Amino acid sequence: MIRAWFVCASLLAAATGFAQTPASAPPAAEPPAAAAPAPAPTPRAWSSLSPQQQQALQSHQGEWDSLPPDRQQALARGSERWLSMTPQQRAGAQQRFSQWRAMPPDQRQVMRQRWQQYRSLPPDRQQQLRESFNRFRQMPPERRMQLRQQWRQMTPEQRHRATQSMHGAPPPMHGAPPPRHVPH
Repeated sequence: MIRAWFVCASLLAAATGFAQTPASAPPAAEPPAAAAPAPAPTPRAWSSLSPQQQQALQSHQGEWDSLPPDRQQALARGSERWLSMTPQQRAGAQQRFSQWRAMPPDQRQVMRQRWQQYRSLPPDRQQQLRESFNRFRQMPPERRMQLRQQWRQMTPEQRHRATQSMHGAPPPMHGAPPPRHVPH
């Protein structure tokens, strides 16, 4: 049960935290989960962006035509998300993006792998993980700290057994260390 909270926390930190980065630096577009390859994106003209999107992406205006079409599409989608956020959501996204940039490259890679793993789960399993994460976040800080301490003291075998004893345990995170920071 403890592992699920930590796995969920790290996956959802990636999912909710880093998926909503500011429009000036959104993550690369995620490949579709379907087996059939998606058609190649077509270049997007700067003039096709709304004035609000152009303002949000102004730092990319000079290089826009030289960007790959998939990067243009990702930036356009990111700017749409950014513009739909409340000021509070934007502040949170900026904070998470700053945390992302401060991470060492190996930790970013682990987060990308966890995000991909989360995205590969069936929708009902993703929902279960979100619910577990939300329950963890609603716990008193003392209880969360207690669970983190218990997790740190477990051997890898104990962690594996704890995960396997849960109904619908997530697939093992091969080669990925437990999260270094679980959001409060």
